[in-house]
Amino acid sequence: MSYLFLLGAIICEVIGSSLLKVTERFSKLMPTIGMLISYGAAFYLLALALHELPLGFSYAIWSGLGTALTAIVGVIVYKEIVNLTKILGLLLIIAGVVVLNIAI
Repeated sequence: MSYLFLLGAIICEVIGSSLLKVTERFSKLMPTIGMLISYGAAFYLLALALHELPLGFSYAIWSGLGTALTAIVGVIVYKEIVNLTKILGLLLIIAGVVVLNIAI
């Protein structure tokens, strides 16, 4: 169950980060409220996951996958430019997450 909490935390963090882009410095109410709720849910779910999972592992997975997925959302939703360096960086993040999972 802890892994589901961690996955939920990652998804909420990606949603919150994606909404942060459209808040326009917190001047748009609905995206700002959505962002605050998403980040709140992310930290709540992360706290639930930490009840059974190690802190270092959980935080590395949460931040690594959150970063990679947020970058992918940026490319797909916000049409951000992709180059070889960005792709290599994302692959290294994903490889690090895989290695951490093998280590447990």
